[in-house]
Amino acid sequence: MAAGKYLKAVLPLFAAACVAGAGMRASAQGLGVRTDFKFRFGTDAARPGTVPVTPESVYTLASGYGFEPGVKIRGFKSEGREAVHTGYCASDQPFYFSVALPEGNYRVTLTLGDPKTGSVTTVKAELRRLMLERVASAVGAVAVRSFTVNIHTPTIPGGDEVRLKPRERTSEWRNWDEKLTLEFNGSHPAVHSLEVTRVDDAKTLFILGDSTVCDQPQEPWSSWGQMLPRFFGPGIAVANYAESGESLRSSLGEKRLDKVLSVMKPGDYLFIQYGHNDMKEKGEGVGAYTTYKASLKHFVTEARKHGGIPVLITPMHRRSLDERGKVFNTLGDYPEAVRQAAKEENVPLIDLNAMSGILYEALGRENIGKAFQDATHHNNFGSYELARCVVEGIRHAHLPLAKFVTKDLPPFDPANPDHPDQFIMAASPGVTAAKPDSN
Repeated sequence: MAAGKYLKAVLPLFAAACVAGAGMRASAQGLGVRTDFKFRFGTDAARPGTVPVTPESVYTLASGYGFEPGVKIRGFKSEGREAVHTGYCASDQPFYFSVALPEGNYRVTLTLGDPKTGSVTTVKAELRRLMLERVASAVGAVAVRSFTVNIHTPTIPGGDEVRLKPRERTSEWRNWDEKLTLEFNGSHPAVHSLEVTRVDDAKTLFILGDSTVCDQPQEPWSSWGQMLPRFFGPGIAVANYAESGESLRSSLGEKRLDKVLSVMKPGDYLFIQYGHNDMKEKGEGVGAYTTYKASLKHFVTEARKHGGIPVLITPMHRRSLDERGKVFNTLGDYPEAVRQAAKEENVPLIDLNAMSGILYEALGRENIGKAFQDATHHNNFGSYELARCVVEGIRHAHLPLAKFVTKDLPPFDPANPDHPDQFIMAASPGVTAAKPDSN
């Protein structure tokens, strides 16, 4: 189905579901407060201990689970007794499946693949967070994969909540509703089973930042924060609270830090990357080494009070190559202020500013445009490469978090990036020409 037709079918339904804004909740009347499920897809008869999912299982508040409307789903029966022949649902277009769940971290285990034809499946969660990349299953086989995902709401204990922007109540609502939404994409995506289990002992990697970090809702825009989950195995959940247009001070005012602190557990991480919008703020005494650095230190102090592990990240360069193919600085003293704050507070530093400069120069004037969507924001390729840089930063800083990096991920050298013409990423349904917010 073409993106335009998909949006025409889905957006009216989605808008109706979002009209109540942050006060609306997707709690399932039929499922109550269950946090563990075993869904079996296909047209087989129901089995004890499992929830059957057929092509007609469309999500409603009453049922609390099902396919999001807009795409034709086909169902298949089991053939034989072997696991590879269990029933499944498949489509020739990307499709979504949702289940209502309370806020928290969940381990998701999927059995994927079409045993009749083979398939390649990419799985994204919530607002296009990349969880599984191009999982291939051959004819006669299936693939089983697991990951940990975070679900969050605007609510802050004590009666407060995050002050969401209008776009967060509409096109970005999947990041805030009380349900898990999985996007199945790629070449003929097919799903046999889905198991969801709440895991209160999983570590959470919180992210606070701006439009270069947040979960961008629609193609072709993308940010490194929504690519990062793909590079971690089960046990780490990435909770991205970054938002377009944000500075450190506006995030404080909108209570994004308060929300993170309200759910942070000892040993959780807080990645902090701002600067693109902070440098545009005006006023007496406002600057990189004054208000900006003081706010960075405030975020660090508050995270530590709650037992968290803060990590400072320098903002990546904008698209800024001169005629010689060399990066030039458009961020003033803001990257250096981050480095100073990290040193003064003894905080781990990921120098994405330095690594992005190496990356962009390696791409050169011929290919740098293939990583960007405009002068500041990236597409899937650019955000993927930056996420690889962040993972290398985690390894270089010797963070304990590095032990959760997926085993299939080799070291990454920003001076030798992937070639953009060889990069393949299944595009999500929905395209917009509207730029992300900026301050």
